[in-house]
Amino acid sequence: MNLTVMGQVQIYPLPEKEGLVQMNDYNVSVCPTGCNQWQTVPTLRCDVDLRRPQQASFAEFDMQGEVSVRIKRLNGKTVSPSNVVIRPKSKNIGYTVIDDSTIELHLSNPEYLSVEFDNDRLHNLHLFANPMLNEQHSPDEPYAINWTAPNAQDVFVRDARLIYFGPGVHRPKDLPGGDIRIPSNCTVYLAPGAIVKARLIIDHAENVRIVGRGILDHPLRGIEITYSKNVLVDGLTVLNPQHYTVFGGQSENVTLRHLKSFSCKSWTDGIDLMCCSNVKIEDVFLRTSDDGIALYNHRWWFWGGSKDFDISRATLWTDVAHPINIGSHGDDRCKTGEILEKVRMYDCDILYARTNSVLNFSCGDKNTIRHVMFDNIRIEDIDSTALIGMKVVFGAKYNRAPGNLITDICFQHIYFTGDASQLRPCFFEGYDSQRRIGNVTLSNILVNGKPMDEKDIGIGRFVNSVTIQP
Repeated sequence: MNLTVMGQVQIYPLPEKEGLVQMNDYNVSVCPTGCNQWQTVPTLRCDVDLRRPQQASFAEFDMQGEVSVRIKRLNGKTVSPSNVVIRPKSKNIGYTVIDDSTIELHLSNPEYLSVEFDNDRLHNLHLFANPMLNEQHSPDEPYAINWTAPNAQDVFVRDARLIYFGPGVHRPKDLPGGDIRIPSNCTVYLAPGAIVKARLIIDHAENVRIVGRGILDHPLRGIEITYSKNVLVDGLTVLNPQHYTVFGGQSENVTLRHLKSFSCKSWTDGIDLMCCSNVKIEDVFLRTSDDGIALYNHRWWFWGGSKDFDISRATLWTDVAHPINIGSHGDDRCKTGEILEKVRMYDCDILYARTNSVLNFSCGDKNTIRHVMFDNIRIEDIDSTALIGMKVVFGAKYNRAPGNLITDICFQHIYFTGDASQLRPCFFEGYDSQRRIGNVTLSNILVNGKPMDEKDIGIGRFVNSVTIQP
Protein backbone atom coordinates (compact mmCIF):
# COMPACT_ATOMS: atom_id res chain seq x y z
CA MET A 1 0.00 0.00 0.00
CA ASN A 2 1.76 3.15 -1.21
CA LEU A 3 1.66 6.68 0.12
CA THR A 4 -0.70 8.88 -1.87
CA VAL A 5 0.91 12.18 -2.85
CA MET A 6 -0.88 15.09 -4.48
CA GLY A 7 0.80 18.46 -4.86
CA GLN A 8 1.44 19.84 -1.41
CA VAL A 9 -0.75 17.30 0.41
CA GLN A 10 0.02 13.77 1.58
CA ILE A 11 -2.76 11.40 2.59
CA TYR A 12 -1.95 8.37 4.71
CA PRO A 13 -2.84 4.81 3.67
CA LEU A 14 -4.97 2.65 5.93
CA PRO A 15 -4.55 -1.07 6.61
CA GLU A 16 -7.24 -3.15 4.97
CA LYS A 17 -7.57 -5.55 7.89
CA GLU A 18 -7.28 -5.25 11.67
CA GLY A 19 -6.87 -1.52 11.35
CA LEU A 20 -8.43 1.37 13.19
CA VAL A 21 -12.15 2.00 13.44
CA GLN A 22 -13.36 4.41 10.78
CA MET A 23 -16.02 6.89 11.85
CA ASN A 24 -19.03 8.07 9.88
CA ASP A 25 -19.68 11.39 11.63
CA TYR A 26 -17.77 13.48 9.08
CA ASN A 27 -16.42 13.36 5.58
CA VAL A 28 -13.10 15.20 5.31
CA SER A 29 -11.42 16.09 2.03
CA VAL A 30 -8.36 18.18 1.26
CA CYS A 31 -6.50 19.64 -1.70
CA PRO A 32 -3.92 22.32 -2.41
CA THR A 33 -5.79 25.60 -2.56
CA GLY A 34 -7.03 26.37 -6.05
CA CYS A 35 -6.51 22.96 -7.66
CA ASN A 36 -10.05 21.62 -7.02
CA GLN A 37 -8.86 18.00 -6.96
CA TRP A 38 -10.14 16.82 -3.61
CA GLN A 39 -8.89 13.74 -1.81
CA THR A 40 -10.67 12.03 1.04
CA VAL A 41 -8.91 11.94 4.41
CA PRO A 42 -9.94 8.95 6.57
CA THR A 43 -11.73 9.90 9.79
CA LEU A 44 -10.83 7.54 12.62
CA ARG A 45 -12.14 6.84 16.08
CA CYS A 46 -10.62 8.17 19.28
CA ASP A 47 -12.15 7.68 22.73
CA VAL A 48 -12.36 10.74 24.99
CA ASP A 49 -13.50 11.80 28.47
CA LEU A 50 -13.09 9.67 31.59
CA ARG A 51 -16.44 10.66 33.11
CA ARG A 52 -18.57 9.55 30.19
CA PRO A 53 -16.38 7.96 27.51
CA GLN A 54 -17.47 8.90 24.01
CA GLN A 55 -16.31 8.20 20.49
CA ALA A 56 -14.91 11.29 18.79
CA SER A 57 -13.15 11.52 15.41
CA PHE A 58 -9.73 12.52 14.16
CA ALA A 59 -8.25 12.97 10.70
CA GLU A 60 -4.67 13.79 9.77
CA PHE A 61 -2.57 14.53 6.73
CA ASP A 62 0.68 16.29 5.83
CA MET A 63 0.75 19.67 4.13
CA GLN A 64 3.01 22.35 2.72
CA GLY A 65 1.95 25.69 1.35
CA GLU A 66 -1.72 26.65 1.26
CA VAL A 67 -4.35 23.91 1.43
CA SER A 68 -8.13 23.82 1.60
CA VAL A 69 -10.14 21.45 3.79
CA ARG A 70 -13.80 20.55 3.46
CA ILE A 71 -15.69 19.03 6.38
CA LYS A 72 -19.14 17.58 5.77
CA ARG A 73 -21.44 16.55 8.62
CA LEU A 74 -23.00 13.16 8.05
CA ASN A 75 -25.46 13.11 10.94
CA GLY A 76 -28.19 15.05 9.16
CA LYS A 77 -27.77 18.20 11.24
CA THR A 78 -27.33 21.51 9.48
CA VAL A 79 -24.39 23.89 9.48
CA SER A 80 -24.66 27.64 9.98
CA PRO A 81 -22.09 30.35 10.72
CA SER A 82 -23.33 30.48 14.32
CA ASN A 83 -22.93 26.81 15.28
CA VAL A 84 -19.31 26.14 14.29
CA VAL A 85 -16.26 26.72 16.47
CA ILE A 86 -12.67 26.04 15.38
CA ARG A 87 -10.15 25.92 18.20
CA PRO A 88 -7.65 27.01 19.33
CA LYS A 89 -9.42 30.31 18.75
CA SER A 90 -6.05 32.06 18.86
CA LYS A 91 -5.28 30.57 15.42
CA ASN A 92 -8.08 32.66 13.90
CA ILE A 93 -9.00 29.95 11.39
CA GLY A 94 -11.92 31.19 9.36
CA TYR A 95 -14.35 29.08 7.35
CA THR A 96 -17.01 29.32 4.69
CA VAL A 97 -20.35 27.52 4.76
CA ILE A 98 -20.55 25.65 1.43
CA ASP A 99 -23.99 24.13 1.92
CA ASP A 100 -26.25 23.12 4.79
CA SER A 101 -23.89 20.32 5.85
CA THR A 102 -20.41 21.44 4.71
CA ILE A 103 -17.80 24.00 5.67
CA GLU A 104 -14.52 24.85 3.97
CA LEU A 105 -11.44 26.25 5.69
CA HIS A 106 -8.04 27.29 4.45
CA LEU A 107 -4.69 26.59 6.09
CA SER A 108 -1.40 28.26 5.26
CA ASN A 109 0.52 26.50 8.03
CA PRO A 110 0.35 23.13 9.76
CA GLU A 111 -2.17 23.25 12.61
CA TYR A 112 -3.70 20.94 15.23
CA LEU A 113 -7.36 21.92 15.51
CA SER A 114 -10.68 20.98 17.06
CA VAL A 115 -13.71 21.55 14.85
CA GLU A 116 -16.93 21.61 16.88
CA PHE A 117 -20.56 21.83 15.82
CA ASP A 118 -23.42 22.77 18.14
CA ASN A 119 -20.96 23.10 21.06
CA ASP A 120 -20.51 19.31 21.07
CA ARG A 121 -17.01 18.67 22.45
CA LEU A 122 -17.52 14.93 22.88
CA HIS A 123 -18.17 14.17 19.20
CA ASN A 124 -15.97 16.79 17.58
CA LEU A 125 -13.48 16.41 14.75
CA HIS A 126 -9.78 16.66 15.68
CA LEU A 127 -8.04 17.87 12.53
CA PHE A 128 -4.27 17.31 12.45
CA ALA A 129 -2.52 19.04 9.57
CA ASN A 130 1.09 17.95 10.05
CA PRO A 131 4.15 19.51 8.46
CA MET A 132 5.28 17.61 5.39
CA LEU A 133 7.29 14.52 6.21
CA ASN A 134 10.76 15.14 4.81
CA GLU A 135 14.20 13.60 4.70
CA GLN A 136 15.23 14.79 8.12
CA HIS A 137 12.41 12.69 9.61
CA SER A 138 12.97 9.55 7.53
CA PRO A 139 15.56 6.78 7.72
CA ASP A 140 18.65 6.90 5.55
CA GLU A 141 18.40 5.52 2.06
CA PRO A 142 17.56 2.93 0.84
CA TYR A 143 14.93 2.84 3.60
CA ALA A 144 13.04 5.91 2.42
CA ILE A 145 9.46 6.73 3.28
CA ASN A 146 7.99 4.76 0.36
CA TRP A 147 9.91 1.58 1.18
CA THR A 148 7.58 -1.26 2.17
CA ALA A 149 8.47 -4.22 4.37
CA PRO A 150 8.04 -7.60 2.61
CA ASN A 151 5.35 -8.52 5.13
CA ALA A 152 3.29 -5.92 6.96
CA GLN A 153 3.48 -8.04 10.12
CA ASP A 154 7.29 -7.98 10.10
CA VAL A 155 9.49 -5.63 12.07
CA PHE A 156 12.57 -4.97 9.95
CA VAL A 157 15.85 -4.45 11.81
CA ARG A 158 19.13 -3.51 10.16
CA ASP A 159 22.38 -3.67 12.13
CA ALA A 160 20.47 -2.67 15.30
CA ARG A 161 20.35 0.85 13.85
CA LEU A 162 16.93 0.84 12.22
CA ILE A 163 13.58 -0.58 13.28
CA TYR A 164 11.13 -0.03 10.44
CA PHE A 165 7.34 -0.41 10.57
CA GLY A 166 5.76 -0.26 7.13
CA PRO A 167 2.09 0.46 6.44
CA GLY A 168 -0.06 -2.17 8.10
CA VAL A 169 -0.83 -3.51 11.56
CA HIS A 170 2.10 -4.64 13.73
CA ARG A 171 1.40 -6.74 16.79
CA PRO A 172 4.59 -8.17 18.35
CA LYS A 173 3.02 -11.36 19.63
CA ASP A 174 6.30 -12.95 20.68
CA LEU A 175 7.57 -10.06 22.79
CA PRO A 176 6.99 -10.11 26.59
CA GLY A 177 4.13 -7.80 27.44
CA GLY A 178 3.92 -6.54 23.89
CA ASP A 179 6.96 -4.31 24.45
CA ILE A 180 9.62 -3.25 21.97
CA ARG A 181 12.96 -2.34 23.54
CA ILE A 182 15.07 0.08 21.55
CA PRO A 183 18.88 0.02 21.75
CA SER A 184 21.29 2.94 21.57
CA ASN A 185 22.11 4.62 18.26
CA CYS A 186 18.85 3.42 16.71
CA THR A 187 16.09 5.01 14.64
CA VAL A 188 12.55 3.67 14.95
CA TYR A 189 10.50 4.67 11.93
CA LEU A 190 6.72 4.35 11.79
CA ALA A 191 5.74 4.93 8.19
CA PRO A 192 2.45 6.67 7.36
CA GLY A 193 -0.21 4.00 7.67
CA ALA A 194 1.74 1.94 10.23
CA ILE A 195 -0.25 0.90 13.29
CA VAL A 196 1.86 -0.52 16.11
CA LYS A 197 0.09 -2.25 18.98
CA ALA A 198 3.00 -2.13 21.42
CA ARG A 199 4.80 -0.02 23.99
CA LEU A 200 8.14 1.45 22.88
CA ILE A 201 10.79 1.35 25.63
CA ILE A 202 14.05 3.30 25.67
CA ASP A 203 15.99 2.24 28.76
CA HIS A 204 19.68 2.91 29.52
CA ALA A 205 20.14 4.02 25.92
CA GLU A 206 21.32 7.08 24.03
CA ASN A 207 21.01 8.64 20.60
CA VAL A 208 17.56 7.25 19.82
CA ARG A 209 14.95 8.61 17.36
CA ILE A 210 11.32 7.54 17.16
CA VAL A 211 9.89 9.30 14.13
CA GLY A 212 7.27 9.06 11.41
CA ARG A 213 3.53 9.41 10.98
CA GLY A 214 2.41 6.05 12.33
CA ILE A 215 0.09 5.33 15.26
CA LEU A 216 0.65 3.56 18.56
CA ASP A 217 -2.71 1.91 19.10
CA HIS A 218 -3.95 1.16 22.66
CA PRO A 219 -0.52 0.33 24.14
CA LEU A 220 0.01 -0.28 27.85
CA ARG A 221 1.92 2.99 27.75
CA GLY A 222 2.97 4.81 24.64
CA ILE A 223 6.68 5.55 25.01
CA GLU A 224 8.95 5.06 28.01
CA ILE A 225 12.27 6.93 28.27
CA THR A 226 14.25 5.92 31.36
CA TYR A 227 17.91 6.44 32.30
CA SER A 228 18.57 7.61 28.75
CA LYS A 229 19.84 10.65 26.88
CA ASN A 230 19.66 12.27 23.47
CA VAL A 231 16.17 11.08 22.53
CA LEU A 232 13.87 12.50 19.85
CA VAL A 233 10.19 11.59 19.45
CA ASP A 234 8.66 13.31 16.44
CA GLY A 235 5.37 12.98 14.57
CA LEU A 236 3.52 10.02 16.12
CA THR A 237 -0.08 9.72 17.22
CA VAL A 238 -0.76 7.71 20.40
CA LEU A 239 -4.28 6.35 20.57
CA ASN A 240 -5.85 5.64 23.97
CA PRO A 241 -2.98 4.16 25.99
CA GLN A 242 -3.80 2.30 29.18
CA HIS A 243 -1.46 4.63 31.10
CA TYR A 244 0.80 7.57 30.17
CA THR A 245 1.43 8.66 26.59
CA VAL A 246 5.09 9.46 27.37
CA PHE A 247 6.71 8.37 30.62
CA GLY A 248 10.17 9.78 31.36
CA GLY A 249 12.45 8.94 34.27
CA GLN A 250 15.97 10.22 35.05
CA SER A 251 16.69 11.09 31.42
CA GLU A 252 18.25 14.09 29.73
CA ASN A 253 18.31 15.84 26.37
CA VAL A 254 14.83 14.73 25.33
CA THR A 255 12.77 16.36 22.56
CA LEU A 256 9.06 15.61 22.06
CA ARG A 257 7.65 17.19 18.92
CA HIS A 258 4.49 16.93 16.77
CA LEU A 259 3.05 14.36 19.14
CA LYS A 260 -0.73 13.83 19.22
CA SER A 261 -2.53 11.80 21.86
CA PHE A 262 -5.96 10.81 23.19
CA SER A 263 -6.89 9.06 26.44
CA CYS A 264 -10.09 8.25 28.33
CA LYS A 265 -9.11 6.17 31.38
CA SER A 266 -7.79 6.79 34.89
CA TRP A 267 -4.05 7.51 35.13
CA THR A 268 -3.83 8.28 31.42
CA ASP A 269 -1.67 11.38 31.73
CA GLY A 270 -0.14 12.85 28.61
CA ILE A 271 3.55 13.51 29.33
CA ASP A 272 4.87 12.65 32.81
CA LEU A 273 8.55 13.34 33.52
CA MET A 274 10.35 12.43 36.75
CA CYS A 275 13.87 13.66 37.53
CA CYS A 276 14.52 14.64 33.92
CA SER A 277 16.57 17.52 32.57
CA ASN A 278 17.03 19.51 29.38
CA VAL A 279 13.65 18.62 27.90
CA LYS A 280 11.96 20.34 24.96
CA ILE A 281 8.25 19.84 24.27
CA GLU A 282 6.88 21.64 21.21
CA ASP A 283 3.95 21.55 18.80
CA VAL A 284 2.04 18.81 20.59
CA PHE A 285 -1.71 18.16 20.95
CA LEU A 286 -2.75 16.19 24.04
CA ARG A 287 -6.37 15.41 24.89
CA THR A 288 -6.16 13.46 28.12
CA SER A 289 -8.33 12.20 30.97
CA ASP A 290 -5.66 12.96 33.55
CA ASP A 291 -2.87 15.56 33.74
CA GLY A 292 -1.71 16.88 30.39
CA ILE A 293 1.95 17.56 31.30
CA ALA A 294 3.29 16.66 34.75
CA LEU A 295 6.79 17.48 36.01
CA TYR A 296 7.95 15.67 39.15
CA ASN A 297 11.09 14.93 41.11
CA HIS A 298 11.79 11.54 42.71
CA ARG A 299 9.19 8.85 42.23
CA TRP A 300 9.59 5.08 42.18
CA TRP A 301 13.14 4.40 40.91
CA PHE A 302 14.17 7.88 39.73
CA TRP A 303 16.30 10.38 41.64
CA GLY A 304 18.24 13.59 41.26
CA GLY A 305 15.84 16.50 40.79
CA SER A 306 14.58 18.13 37.59
CA LYS A 307 15.63 21.15 35.55
CA ASP A 308 15.58 22.92 32.21
CA PHE A 309 12.19 22.41 30.57
CA ASP A 310 11.14 24.33 27.47
CA ILE A 311 7.45 23.90 26.52
CA SER A 312 6.10 25.81 23.53
CA ARG A 313 3.16 25.74 21.16
CA ALA A 314 1.47 22.96 23.08
CA THR A 315 -2.30 22.51 22.79
CA LEU A 316 -3.71 20.83 25.89
CA TRP A 317 -7.22 19.55 26.57
CA THR A 318 -7.79 17.79 29.87
CA ASP A 319 -11.28 16.36 30.19
CA VAL A 320 -10.28 15.62 33.79
CA ALA A 321 -7.32 16.93 35.88
CA HIS A 322 -4.64 19.58 35.32
CA PRO A 323 -3.27 20.72 31.98
CA ILE A 324 -0.03 21.45 33.87
CA ASN A 325 0.93 19.89 37.20
CA ILE A 326 4.28 20.62 38.84
CA GLY A 327 6.01 19.20 41.87
CA SER A 328 3.82 16.58 43.57
CA HIS A 329 6.49 13.93 44.12
CA GLY A 330 10.03 14.14 45.52
CA ASP A 331 12.67 12.57 47.77
CA ASP A 332 11.43 12.90 51.32
CA ARG A 333 14.32 10.77 52.65
CA CYS A 334 16.93 13.30 51.54
CA LYS A 335 17.73 15.85 54.27
CA THR A 336 17.33 18.88 52.02
CA GLY A 337 14.99 17.45 49.40
CA GLU A 338 15.28 17.79 45.63
CA ILE A 339 15.01 20.85 43.39
CA LEU A 340 12.71 21.29 40.41
CA GLU A 341 13.78 24.40 38.52
CA LYS A 342 14.08 26.32 35.27
CA VAL A 343 10.75 25.65 33.61
CA ARG A 344 9.46 27.87 30.81
CA MET A 345 6.10 27.37 29.15
CA TYR A 346 5.09 29.86 26.46
CA ASP A 347 2.85 30.40 23.44
CA CYS A 348 0.46 27.58 24.40
CA ASP A 349 -3.29 26.99 24.19
CA ILE A 350 -5.43 25.23 26.77
CA LEU A 351 -8.77 24.28 25.27
CA TYR A 352 -10.50 22.85 28.35
CA ALA A 353 -9.84 21.93 31.98
CA ARG A 354 -11.95 20.46 34.75
CA THR A 355 -9.95 20.36 37.99
CA ASN A 356 -8.96 22.63 40.89
CA SER A 357 -6.57 24.78 38.81
CA VAL A 358 -5.29 25.01 35.25
CA LEU A 359 -1.66 25.89 36.03
CA ASN A 360 -1.07 23.88 39.18
CA PHE A 361 1.78 23.69 41.69
CA SER A 362 1.58 21.01 44.38
CA CYS A 363 4.85 21.06 46.28
CA GLY A 364 5.33 18.02 48.54
CA ASP A 365 8.04 15.57 49.67
CA LYS A 366 10.61 18.26 50.63
CA ASN A 367 10.67 19.64 47.10
CA THR A 368 11.87 23.12 46.26
CA ILE A 369 10.28 24.55 43.11
CA ARG A 370 11.89 27.66 41.69
CA HIS A 371 12.46 29.74 38.55
CA VAL A 372 9.31 28.91 36.60
CA MET A 373 7.74 31.15 33.97
CA PHE A 374 4.42 30.95 32.13
CA ASP A 375 4.27 33.41 29.24
CA ASN A 376 1.49 33.95 26.69
CA ILE A 377 -0.85 31.15 27.76
CA ARG A 378 -4.34 31.22 26.25
CA ILE A 379 -7.06 29.43 28.23
CA GLU A 380 -10.45 28.91 26.57
CA ASP A 381 -12.94 26.82 28.53
CA ILE A 382 -13.06 25.48 32.08
CA ASP A 383 -15.50 23.82 34.43
CA SER A 384 -15.43 25.39 37.91
CA THR A 385 -11.66 25.83 37.92
CA ALA A 386 -9.04 28.39 39.01
CA LEU A 387 -6.53 29.65 36.47
CA ILE A 388 -3.61 29.35 38.91
CA GLY A 389 -3.20 27.19 42.00
CA MET A 390 -0.15 26.97 44.22
CA LYS A 391 0.26 25.06 47.49
CA VAL A 392 2.98 23.58 49.66
CA VAL A 393 1.29 20.33 50.60
CA PHE A 394 1.46 17.23 52.73
CA GLY A 395 -1.07 14.59 51.73
CA ALA A 396 -0.93 11.02 52.98
CA LYS A 397 -1.90 9.62 49.59
CA TYR A 398 0.92 11.13 47.56
CA ASN A 399 3.44 12.66 50.00
CA ARG A 400 5.41 11.41 52.98
CA ALA A 401 6.56 14.91 53.98
CA PRO A 402 5.57 18.50 53.24
CA GLY A 403 7.30 20.43 50.49
CA ASN A 404 9.98 22.99 51.34
CA LEU A 405 9.53 26.07 49.15
CA ILE A 406 7.97 27.58 46.01
CA THR A 407 9.74 30.73 44.87
CA ASP A 408 10.58 32.93 41.88
CA ILE A 409 7.53 32.11 39.80
CA CYS A 410 6.22 34.41 37.05
CA PHE A 411 2.88 34.33 35.24
CA GLN A 412 2.67 36.88 32.45
CA HIS A 413 0.29 37.42 29.54
CA ILE A 414 -2.27 34.85 30.64
CA TYR A 415 -5.54 35.22 28.73
CA PHE A 416 -8.83 33.58 29.69
CA THR A 417 -11.64 33.87 27.14
CA GLY A 418 -14.27 31.46 28.47
CA ASP A 419 -17.27 31.65 30.79
CA ALA A 420 -16.17 33.81 33.72
CA SER A 421 -18.90 32.33 35.92
CA GLN A 422 -16.89 29.09 35.93
CA LEU A 423 -13.78 30.80 37.35
CA ARG A 424 -12.71 30.06 40.91
CA PRO A 425 -10.26 32.46 42.58
CA CYS A 426 -6.58 31.72 42.13
CA PHE A 427 -5.11 30.34 45.34
CA PHE A 428 -1.72 30.48 47.07
CA GLU A 429 -0.93 28.78 50.38
CA GLY A 430 2.21 27.64 52.17
CA TYR A 431 2.37 24.88 54.76
CA ASP A 432 3.93 26.50 57.82
CA SER A 433 6.39 29.25 58.72
CA GLN A 434 9.33 27.20 57.43
CA ARG A 435 7.68 25.95 54.26
CA ARG A 436 6.47 28.95 52.35
CA ILE A 437 5.62 30.52 49.01
CA GLY A 438 7.60 33.59 48.00
CA ASN A 439 8.27 35.96 45.12
CA VAL A 440 5.37 35.24 42.78
CA THR A 441 4.56 37.77 40.05
CA LEU A 442 1.27 38.02 38.16
CA SER A 443 1.53 40.33 35.16
CA ASN A 444 -1.14 41.06 32.57
CA ILE A 445 -3.60 38.36 33.60
CA LEU A 446 -6.77 39.08 31.61
CA VAL A 447 -10.25 37.60 32.02
CA ASN A 448 -12.21 38.31 28.83
CA GLY A 449 -10.03 41.33 28.23
CA LYS A 450 -10.24 42.76 31.76
CA PRO A 451 -7.32 42.69 34.22
CA MET A 452 -7.55 40.24 37.09
CA ASP A 453 -7.53 42.07 40.41
CA GLU A 454 -7.05 41.19 44.05
CA LYS A 455 -10.59 39.90 44.59
CA ASP A 456 -9.85 37.16 42.04
CA ILE A 457 -6.88 35.93 44.08
CA GLY A 458 -6.94 34.08 47.37
CA ILE A 459 -3.78 34.57 49.41
CA GLY A 460 -3.60 32.01 52.20
CA ARG A 461 -1.17 31.57 55.07
CA PHE A 462 2.62 31.47 54.82
CA VAL A 463 2.89 33.41 51.55
CA ASN A 464 5.65 36.01 51.47
CA SER A 465 4.90 37.89 48.29
CA VAL A 466 2.40 37.74 45.43
CA THR A 467 2.75 40.83 43.25
CA ILE A 468 0.05 41.86 40.79
CA GLN A 469 1.28 44.00 37.93
CA PRO A 470 -0.71 45.64 35.09
